[in-house]
Amino acid sequence: MVDPLLIIVGGIVVISLVTVIAPRFNVAGPLVLMAIGLGVSLLPFVPAFAVPPEVILIGVLPPLLYSAAVQLPAIEFRRDFAPIAGLSVLLVVLSALGLGLFFSAVIPGMGLALGVALGAILSPTDAVATSIAKRLGIAPRVVTLLEGESLLNDATALVLLRTAVAAVASGFAFADAVANFAWGVLLALALGALVGWGNLRIRERVTNPAANTALSFTVPFIAYLPTEHLGGSGLVAAVVAGIVTGQGAARRFTPEQRVSDRVNWRTIELILEGGVFLVFGLELKDIVGANLREHEGLWYGTWLALSALGIALGVRALYVAGLIWLQGRRSRGHSRYRERAERIGERVDQLQEAYRSDPETFGRRGTDPERAERRFSWMRRRLARTTADLDYYRDSPLGWRHGVIVVWAGMRGVVTLAAAQTLPSEGVSDRPLLIFVAFLVALFSLLLQGLTLTAVVRAVGLSEGGGEGPTREEQHALDAELRQAAVAAVTSGTLARRNGEAFPADLIEQAGARLTRPPDDDVTTRARDLLELRLASIDAMRQELNRISHDGRYSTAALRHALAELDADQLSLELRIDGAD
Repeated sequence: MVDPLLIIVGGIVVISLVTVIAPRFNVAGPLVLMAIGLGVSLLPFVPAFAVPPEVILIGVLPPLLYSAAVQLPAIEFRRDFAPIAGLSVLLVVLSALGLGLFFSAVIPGMGLALGVALGAILSPTDAVATSIAKRLGIAPRVVTLLEGESLLNDATALVLLRTAVAAVASGFAFADAVANFAWGVLLALALGALVGWGNLRIRERVTNPAANTALSFTVPFIAYLPTEHLGGSGLVAAVVAGIVTGQGAARRFTPEQRVSDRVNWRTIELILEGGVFLVFGLELKDIVGANLREHEGLWYGTWLALSALGIALGVRALYVAGLIWLQGRRSRGHSRYRERAERIGERVDQLQEAYRSDPETFGRRGTDPERAERRFSWMRRRLARTTADLDYYRDSPLGWRHGVIVVWAGMRGVVTLAAAQTLPSEGVSDRPLLIFVAFLVALFSLLLQGLTLTAVVRAVGLSEGGGEGPTREEQHALDAELRQAAVAAVTSGTLARRNGEAFPADLIEQAGARLTRPPDDDVTTRARDLLELRLASIDAMRQELNRISHDGRYSTAALRHALAELDADQLSLELRIDGAD
């Protein structure tokens, strides 16, 4: 009997090496890990290997989805929420119904409810496509669609699966199914938002970065477990908690906490996702063996799997074609909407000028001037965000080439593998066949689409993108705005040391161009003051960055890059200052 600890250690070593080596050969790491797992399982001295599906559904998926949700590009996600929601909910339902009709027609004795259950298992796409797409330099808007879809469609599929399995046991009632689905999603949204808000409020008071990150490991499970207990979707709750946490981290967490979270969660994500595909390869031999014994061959299951994959891709292609057509139709009106927004902005400026010139006549008597200014400022921010959104749609249109990538990048993976094994033993006579079909669909999808995605991207002419990071022009423009905010804060005389003491007036006058770079001389009292001043200016730049992040003029990638630079500068300065004391 092999020591389980040795298996875990060996698995981590294999995952780490494959992660480094696979990109050099332009091959997706999960495919290599799956092949390694299958090769190991074929060794004669390796015993049968099986992992309970609950381990994947409860122990792996919540932290995986939470980690991805924390890094979700929130600005772009908000802009494309409607198409993402359609891909995540409506497409999953349509695919499950189409596959359910197919399975109920070709598998003797299978009812529609069980067919829909299997269709729900095969419908959700996997996040592995997102990592491949990012590496290929596909348009960021396409990556956002794929990433958002892979986060949310898992929950839709599992809620639909649960509803269909219940219908197998007690009969199908459309009203009850819709009510259960709505309850599961709404409860998850509420509890996930509550857990995310509590996570921010509690962890901002825990100053130790290691303890803070340890607390973060519990968040996806705190969101998942009570939601599932109350009948909701725990995965949706984990995703919502991750989105809330990701958006509040820039304001509430320290640089040490953000850096610690980023590194540790990337490690967790790497190990969990790689482990799932290793397990898939290890289990494949026994699944094939069970179908050989029960169906005297693999052709029946293979035919079903290939047909199901073709149907899923066909439904996806039709839906995405309609989505692209609708987005193109809407984009034709964006210029008109932008002109209207500009006219409204001019009107707001006129109203504000009239109010400032004669507040008693223009405004209501007793109106607080500060409150009125806040209202004007709020309207101006809303208009700026609307204009930025319209510019985004204009500069990032979705065409048929992008639609081809969205269709072909829709691979099946982790959720399909785990959900298939949750099919009940009672009342499902063909359970081994259904599990085999689900595993083959995931396998064929990953091999066929994963290995050819690069060629498809090149064939449609979308291989010249700039990658997942911000453009140089965008980053320079954002840096310039942050430097202006730092200069304004320094010259205003409102900055103070970390202990609250004011800076000398002559130091403020001499700072000038030196405020954005460290002094080259030894750390004397004057040099320490300059370091403290620069540290205070970084805080002013971070506040300006938080303000800029609400108007939508810069991408999430640019904002996060700037925040990471400020965090690194602050940590470096604090080490220099504290080391000189």
